Amino acid sequence: MPSFLDLTIHFFLQMVVILAAYRLVWQLFKRLGQVQVVAIMAAGFLLGPSVFGAVWPSAQHWLFPTTLSIGGQSIPHPSLTVVYVLGQLGLVLYMFLVGTSFRTSILSDHIKVAGITASAGVIVPMALGGLTGYLLVGQGDYFTGKVHAWQGGLFLAAAIAITSFPMLAWIIHDSGLHNTRLGTMALSCAASDDAVSWILLATVVATTKSNMNGAILALAGGVGFVVFMLVVGSRALRRLDAWGEREMRSGTALPVGPFIAMLLVLLASAWFTDWVGVYSVFGAFIAGVVMPRGRLLDAVRERTEPIVSHLLLPAFFIFTGLNTKLSLLFHPATLIVVGVVLVISFVGKFGAVTLAARWQGMSWREAGSMGSLANARGLMELVLLNVGLTQGLINQSLYTILAVMTIVTTFVATPIYRMFERSAWKNGMVFGADGETARGEPTSVVAEGKPPSAVSA
Repeated sequence: MPSFLDLTIHFFLQMVVILAAYRLVWQLFKRLGQVQVVAIMAAGFLLGPSVFGAVWPSAQHWLFPTTLSIGGQSIPHPSLTVVYVLGQLGLVLYMFLVGTSFRTSILSDHIKVAGITASAGVIVPMALGGLTGYLLVGQGDYFTGKVHAWQGGLFLAAAIAITSFPMLAWIIHDSGLHNTRLGTMALSCAASDDAVSWILLATVVATTKSNMNGAILALAGGVGFVVFMLVVGSRALRRLDAWGEREMRSGTALPVGPFIAMLLVLLASAWFTDWVGVYSVFGAFIAGVVMPRGRLLDAVRERTEPIVSHLLLPAFFIFTGLNTKLSLLFHPATLIVVGVVLVISFVGKFGAVTLAARWQGMSWREAGSMGSLANARGLMELVLLNVGLTQGLINQSLYTILAVMTIVTTFVATPIYRMFERSAWKNGMVFGADGETARGEPTSVVAEGKPPSAVSA
């Protein structure tokens, strides 16, 4: 068993390799019109058994050990646990920062469009995924023996319907869309999609254990938490902002007391939503949404965002990459399933969201952008797959199929969005707070009036 010192030394080396690999991949990906989070995700898969492990198996297993043999039994390696916990911390902190940038005023102005578009983005992919999952149960080594056909349908419905809220948030931030109707609506739809998907997953997990209490707790706890934070928590937190303002007037750049109080609210929110089964990122995001806007919050964002985004979050992706094995796909029947899953995942999301947004009055370019961004499944899809695997719902083959789908759909999301953005720019339009508007109007929001190619990726 490795000592604490051994784990610490090994962890430092792992982080050096993860960050170096991510920066190297980023040099290529930024030329492909991608954002940094996609490069981080790709680096995680490249360092896993499918690429690094195929080229140099002994080195990959030594650097990122997943199991440890004790007394003839194989157990999870403590090094893997360290990486997992660090990744979860990064994920929670990042979602808090996303919540602090969320503009509820734009959402309230377009709540009807957001609701209808989000519903279409859930219902159509759920139907396609549910039917596919129902048919896959018993047709191969995809689901475990304890999963019935209807449960398999619900699981795949959740997997196809989900949009990665954290991934989309990063794309929107890096693309300069966080103060636009498009960015706010896309995030709102992603939040709804993820909530529905997690309730479906909780139902599947609960029913395989012959216990529906988990699904009921997830639904009641999640809704109750959101209502409490929006009604009670937001009012109580105004005192926190006033406290921070008093401290900053005296010359303190980042008051320690208010900052610690903010962290306590964040971590307690993440713990509660994890405990009820809705997942910690939702609690972290809501905690960020209800935080009062002011100098204190600006200071927190400025000082924490770089370390969270570029040090802590990459650990999550390497953990996921270690569970993906592309060698499992090289079978004719499996390749057919890969093709079917890719088609229904992309077409179901893009088509449903685009048509619904257009029906609600968005221009074709803005609606198409919504549809393309909805396909960014990244983080949340990978989290869902990890739950399915660790809970004994799916086998390694389906995990890898859905991981490949995640990579492909997330990879194409940004280039397709940029295609619509360039089309708008060529026609003298930009995506602003009130939708697609003429360049130069006060409501237009594009990185300092620069063309899309100049926006930071």
